[in-house]
Amino acid sequence: MASQAWLWNLCASLLALALAMAHPASANSEGDALYSLRRSLYDPDNVLQSWDPTLVNPCTWFHITCNQDNRVTRVDLGNSNLSGHLVPELGRLEHLQYLELYKNSIEGTIPAELGSLKSLISLDLYNNNISGSIPTSLGKLKSLVFLRLNDNKLTGPIPRELVGISSLKVVDISNNNLCGTIPTTGAFEHIPLNNFENNPRLEGPELLGLATYDTNCS
Repeated sequence: MASQAWLWNLCASLLALALAMAHPASANSEGDALYSLRRSLYDPDNVLQSWDPTLVNPCTWFHITCNQDNRVTRVDLGNSNLSGHLVPELGRLEHLQYLELYKNSIEGTIPAELGSLKSLISLDLYNNNISGSIPTSLGKLKSLVFLRLNDNKLTGPIPRELVGISSLKVVDISNNNLCGTIPTTGAFEHIPLNNFENNPRLEGPELLGLATYDTNCS
């Protein structure tokens, strides 16, 4: 009977291991989110090779930094020769402070779900091929200090929701195809005008009370 119980325990352990491997990172939504990003990217230089979904959490992966509670705080993939697109699952990284994806060839739009990253300090997506509009949901990022979206293919107006981010110190959205006028209040009061240059449809600083910001912007 003892040997039979031992055999049952062994089988149960093997089954649990098999289930864990069959459902990678099932206990870790952050690992799932990052693996979704990996699947959406073309990675010719194998910089994401260590992103193994069978691990308990992604804190051992290269280019990922975690805090003492094993929660992801940084994604550092700048200048990594990546292409593909961003994924809405990134919005699950609720402790993320730095999302660094600059100088790649990423296409598609900025997911509105990034507005859920309440701890985000730096959003660096500059020098890519990102298109579409700047999501208004980014106005929810009340810890954001650095917003660099320059040198992409963004269109539409500058969301006025960004004005209310009191922590925002650096905004660079130059070299896109944005339209309308430039905010001049709140966080935008001290942003240099050259951080908005080379947007052919952007009409210049907003004249409060005299012009609407979405003039000729559709």
